[in-house]
Amino acid sequence: MTTLRDNTPLPDTLRFQSPAPLVDIGANLTHESFQRDLPEVIERAQAANVTTLIVTGTDLLHARQAVHLSEQYTGVFATAGIHPHDASQWTDDLGRQIAELHQHPGVVAVGECGLDFNRNFSTPQQQEHAFEAQLTLAASSGLPLFLHERDAGPRMRDMLQHWRGDISDGVVHCFTADKDTLYGYLDLDLHIGLTGWICDERRGQHLQPLIKDIPLDRLMVETDCPYLLPRNLPAKLKGRRHEPALLPWIVREIAHWHGVSEASLATASSATAQRFFRLPSRVKQSAAAKHP
Repeated sequence: MTTLRDNTPLPDTLRFQSPAPLVDIGANLTHESFQRDLPEVIERAQAANVTTLIVTGTDLLHARQAVHLSEQYTGVFATAGIHPHDASQWTDDLGRQIAELHQHPGVVAVGECGLDFNRNFSTPQQQEHAFEAQLTLAASSGLPLFLHERDAGPRMRDMLQHWRGDISDGVVHCFTADKDTLYGYLDLDLHIGLTGWICDERRGQHLQPLIKDIPLDRLMVETDCPYLLPRNLPAKLKGRRHEPALLPWIVREIAHWHGVSEASLATASSATAQRFFRLPSRVKQSAAAKHP
């Protein structure tokens, strides 16, 4: 068993512990802000009972880095895909390299992929082309989809509906849209990932009454760290970098709006994630270094 070092920068009031083991389905641990102290970040997650971390691969470089982390740490897995922001980079050769990563045992989903018509860093046409290609990869690999969508709900649903019989499953990560979009995804038998967005009084309040409409067997939780630090934390956090150890606070908020206990929400979301990502049942209840 790993001995935890008491080197956390988190104040005592932010040292949460989940009543049941949690799966953080979206952690951007390849972000440069984690380069200095990633082992400690993972230890703090373990201390908070966040026992499984799925590291998001948003382009080829970060997907490879995520795979490397899955090789280093027990309880850490990876996704591999091309984010819609980077869809302009898509080529057949890039697709082949992403497909190779999907054969790695640590890769549990295709993505992050999808559509983002909010910023349009790549044109909508480029995004649809890259997304269609990755839908093909999901169909051929049998892996579920880790999806991104902003201001593109109708087009996303159209594309997913066309492919729904060919893909095994999909989760719309960091869901932030409206009721109609939510119901459209649920009608396609998709899963929903919720983040600390619901803790934001400026833009997340519309989500709060919708949470109870998400069946517990379709709901998963995530930090999307280092982004989306909950704004209603009981203490200030120096540097404002989000990390997996704070996921229990988000779970507490989701449980409140769903009308269930924190333990029930934690248990259900982890069971859903275990099933969705086909995580091995023998995974230890810790995200610990494989090679100290």
